[in-house]
Amino acid sequence: MITIEFFHDVICSFCFPMSYRMRQAQKTVPDIKIIHRSFALAWEPEHLAQMFGSREQAKQEILSHWAHANQNDELHRFNIKGMEQKDFLFPTSKNGLIAAKAAGVIAGQEGYWELFDALQHALFVENQNIEDLAVISALVQASSLDFEQWQKAFDDPATLALVDADFQLADQYQLSGVPALIVNGKYLINGAQPLEQIIQAIQTIKEKESPIIEFVDTDQSAGASCNMEDGKWVCD
Repeated sequence: MITIEFFHDVICSFCFPMSYRMRQAQKTVPDIKIIHRSFALAWEPEHLAQMFGSREQAKQEILSHWAHANQNDELHRFNIKGMEQKDFLFPTSKNGLIAAKAAGVIAGQEGYWELFDALQHALFVENQNIEDLAVISALVQASSLDFEQWQKAFDDPATLALVDADFQLADQYQLSGVPALIVNGKYLINGAQPLEQIIQAIQTIKEKESPIIEFVDTDQSAGASCNMEDGKWVCD
C-alpha cells in the first residue's frame, strides 16, 4: 500500500488543479491511500498584510498567481475577471481549513476532500469569500455532509488541534509550500506536477517499496523448515 499525505490550503491556487489530478491519479492507481493535510499560507489577516504590505495589495498580487495557476490547470477554471470585480478582501486560510478538517472528522478522507474541493471551486470559479462562515455553511449544506454533525465538529477545539497537528507534521517534513505530496513518509513530490509525472513517481516508489525476495540456488531438499498447512504447523 502506498500512502500519500496531500498537503494543501483552501486558498492555494495551485492546489486547485493538483486536487483534480490526485483524483485522476487515484483512479489510475486505485491502491494508493490519500490522507489530506492542512497547510496555511495565510492563517490570519495579519499574515497577508505582513507578506504583501496590506490585504488590498495581497489581492492584486495573488490574482497574478491565479493567472499562472490557470495555465497550469488543464481545465482552465479560474475566474480571474470575476474575482477582480468582487469587493471583499482576499480570504485567509483559517476558517476553510478548520471546515475541511471538521468534514474529515465526521466523514473521513472523502468527506474532507468533498468540502475542500467545494471550497476551492467556490473561491476560484464562483468567486465567493470562503473566509465567510455563512458561505462555508452554505457549501456544507449543499454537500453530502450532515450539517449538524459538521457544525459540532467545526466548533470542537479538538478539530483545531488536528489542524495544528498537520502544521507540526509539515514542519517535521520541512515543507515550505503547497501543494506537496509526502509518499510513505519519506518521498516528496513538490508542486503541481503534471498527472503523468505524478503517476510515474508513484509507480517508481511502488517498485522501490515492494518487498524483494531472491531465492538462492541450493539443495532445497536439505533445508528443513516449519510451514503452515491447513492452520497447523508442519515441520520437516
